[in-house]
Amino acid sequence: MTNDREEPLLPAARGPLSSAVVDCLRGAGPPPPYDGIAAAPVYGDDLQLALYLCYELHYRGFAGVPADLEWDPELLRARAALERRFLTALRADAHRHDEVDEAFAGILVEPVDGTGVSHFLRDSGELWHVREYAAQRSLYHLKEADPHAWVLPRLWGRAKAAMAAVEFDEYGGGRADRVHARLFADLMADLGLDTAYGRYLDAACAEQLVTVNLMSLFGLHRSLRGALVGHFATVEITSSPGSRRLAEAMRRTGAGPAAEHFYDEHVEADAVHEQVVRHEVVAGLLEAEPHLAADVAFGVDATVFAEDRLAGRLLGDWSAGRSSLSTPLSQEFTHVS
Repeated sequence: MTNDREEPLLPAARGPLSSAVVDCLRGAGPPPPYDGIAAAPVYGDDLQLALYLCYELHYRGFAGVPADLEWDPELLRARAALERRFLTALRADAHRHDEVDEAFAGILVEPVDGTGVSHFLRDSGELWHVREYAAQRSLYHLKEADPHAWVLPRLWGRAKAAMAAVEFDEYGGGRADRVHARLFADLMADLGLDTAYGRYLDAACAEQLVTVNLMSLFGLHRSLRGALVGHFATVEITSSPGSRRLAEAMRRTGAGPAAEHFYDEHVEADAVHEQVVRHEVVAGLLEAEPHLAADVAFGVDATVFAEDRLAGRLLGDWSAGRSSLSTPLSQEFTHVS
């Protein structure tokens, strides 16, 4: 197991766009050309990895890549072109609501016969499914709360105060051992996974990259602050019931005490967060900036769209008896309580 404070290594490219970005980060070539960006499948491995690599410069960066590349003008121009493709597709494919209450209505009440990933893992998932799920989601959970923190300088009043309160909980309430990203790393350790930040980027599917790129896109743009709040609200509203099922899955598969604790913690914490986010963050934002209502609704819709695509990919692969990772995990691991 490696040091989770180390900068991650650059992953292998998945096509010409991500290859150009990797070369650029290594100082061996220019950013990807615009005609290549326009032609690539927008939700595909190559474009999404290229965008992920650009965004990662604003988080921890990569080993051997100069930190100053975060603001390299040519790379930022290429990133903007990638973002335009992504955002245009999301507005066309995910947009369902213009009213916040209508967008929330679809996620506040769960279907009786739910068939999502958490239902599958709770009811019939095996330990290898749980390990794959943790490896995929590590790209999100090991930076949990970070992209949402970017919205704080862009809010004020009720919305800022409430958002800061929820983020304080996400960061462990001042205790390093209770930071949610740390708790997820402990979950990974229980499952025999490498806890290093970015370790499973090479293996993760494009649908998982989409979910992480979505929150980076919303977080990095002040013009998308409403969508970021909508994304955050969706995560908090859907987290508690989903975490309850995942906690049961961890217990049933013998994943380990830290794995159980991570989801048990989210059942309680996110039930509280959901109320604060809806009634203080969202309401406070719309009280101050009512013109952002459609953006908040779009953030909800885009989050549901991205998560549904990921669920479809995972369940499709697992139902066919195959790994959802490009490099399957070793099956030799057996957790010993």
